[in-house]
Amino acid sequence: MGFFFNLFEPVFRLGQKLLGSSRIGWLFVGPNLLIISIFTFLPIVANLVYAFTGGVNLLPTQRPYAGLENFAILLECRDYTDLQSCRTDIFWRSIFNTVKFSLIQVALMLFFSLVTALVLNRKIIGRGFWRGVFFYPVLLSPVVVALIWKWLLQSQGVFNAGLVAMGAQPMDWLLDRHWAFFWVVVVSIWAHMGFYTLILLAGLQAIPKDVYEAAEMDAAKPFRVLYRITLPLLMPNLIVVLVLVMIRAVQSFDEVFVLTGGGPGSATTFIVQYIYQTGFAEQIHLYGLAAAASLILAVGLMALTLVQLRLSKAGEAGKVKK
Repeated sequence: MGFFFNLFEPVFRLGQKLLGSSRIGWLFVGPNLLIISIFTFLPIVANLVYAFTGGVNLLPTQRPYAGLENFAILLECRDYTDLQSCRTDIFWRSIFNTVKFSLIQVALMLFFSLVTALVLNRKIIGRGFWRGVFFYPVLLSPVVVALIWKWLLQSQGVFNAGLVAMGAQPMDWLLDRHWAFFWVVVVSIWAHMGFYTLILLAGLQAIPKDVYEAAEMDAAKPFRVLYRITLPLLMPNLIVVLVLVMIRAVQSFDEVFVLTGGGPGSATTFIVQYIYQTGFAEQIHLYGLAAAASLILAVGLMALTLVQLRLSKAGEAGKVKK
């Protein structure tokens, strides 16, 4: 190992001689900054260019300046209570689906993650095993998760085989808009709940045991302990989980795309899938509309991030006052 590092010693000596001791660190972080600039900052700049230009050409130099026309096309509606009156109704449908999915998924994710964390924090048989079981889906690729559930839910899948074996009629799990949306929520919770459970479990283990011992001496009921002690002390972790779940829900794409393809119809088409279809999947690639939609999504994510910062600061301020 020492011989390997000695091979680079002339390079380091030359860099120190040219840059000086105080700036030698740039020699190490320079390649990483270059990679980040190429794959992060450059696409952001390109996205801004496409959002304010029109046409179907890919090269920015061949795209005419369009100003806010792309945003006007996306946001134009005669009646915002009627999605069919919008110029690009599929965009508003994807927003509606995303908001609906986020509200339902976030509420259920918080509930099940909290319940699971509370159970796994107790002294139960095989606690380490069950913790691993709940966290295991997080290690799987989202595409693998979607393919597994698609195999279970398809017309000739395992679930319908079980229904037929019991004498019942098979169900169109992924062809009915209501069932498809339901299973999208279920699969999302199953795939990611372990990660948020781990965050809440860490918060539960950080709560001093003396507090619970004092509550036990006062003969406090379990629900009162949960409401008065556990939840208030766990609130910082709950806030972090809340914002992370919301950001993840708004960005949902891979699992839903593989599981339902956005269908049936547009029942499970979310905003990220709309951006993908508009910019890449459709026969005519409308890069400008896709870029404008992505900027609208970015503004929403920035708002969620600001909410997280504000709530975190409020939680810290409340701790200090206490």
